[in-house]
Amino acid sequence: MSLRGKTIVVTGACSGIGAETARLLRQQGAQVIGVDRNDPMLTLDGFVKADLSEQAAIDAAAKQLPARIDALANIAGVPGTSPASLVARVNYLGPRHLSEVLVERMPAGGSIVNISSILGYFYALRLDLHKALAETGGFEAGLAWLARHPVPQATCYEYFKEALIVWSMQRSHAWFMERGVRMNCVAPGPVFTPILGEFVAQLGPARVEADAKRMKRPAFADEVAPVVAFLCGDASRWISGANVPVDGGFAATYL
Repeated sequence: MSLRGKTIVVTGACSGIGAETARLLRQQGAQVIGVDRNDPMLTLDGFVKADLSEQAAIDAAAKQLPARIDALANIAGVPGTSPASLVARVNYLGPRHLSEVLVERMPAGGSIVNISSILGYFYALRLDLHKALAETGGFEAGLAWLARHPVPQATCYEYFKEALIVWSMQRSHAWFMERGVRMNCVAPGPVFTPILGEFVAQLGPARVEADAKRMKRPAFADEVAPVVAFLCGDASRWISGANVPVDGGFAATYL
């Protein structure tokens, strides 16, 4: 698979899945522009330092990105131990807004890939709420809706991963039909990244022990990155609106 000649923006490019994805995309010939709040520790073709929790910062970052973008990988995220308001901004409203800005620069055949989570598996249980949030027009409107429908801290991580899946599925149809731009999600299970310990703290010992019996081990970031890269490229040109589990079979144990 070659991505030669493609310009791809990767958020969260400085660590974990984002860093592994950026490395792999460059190996496959893409020009990779990283976006992160931290300074890069790897070779990139361009970098924009930005806090993706604020609309103004996202808009300022977008002005520094190329006029043509072939793919966007929304990988930046925070764990559920962060304040619920920050989880909402970084894990849902931020990637949604950046996608809506950058889709205007994508040619037919472009691709957006969002990192969801195995913890978003039960989105159907809150589907009406997620659809209502998806219908809000813009970052600030989303914040206003959430102020009227507060999300408990204990479930905020899964809530916004569910919401991201629902928005991606809904919005992908219109963008694919109207613009020829695809959008999909990749849903990892636990991954060996710098914030894995935060997820252990978020879920609690009982949940972690129960889940450990259902999987061989957490994934390595370089086991998730190839799926993101595949969805960025032309080989996946007929995949749109999907939520792809990359979890060693963990999701299958819910059946």
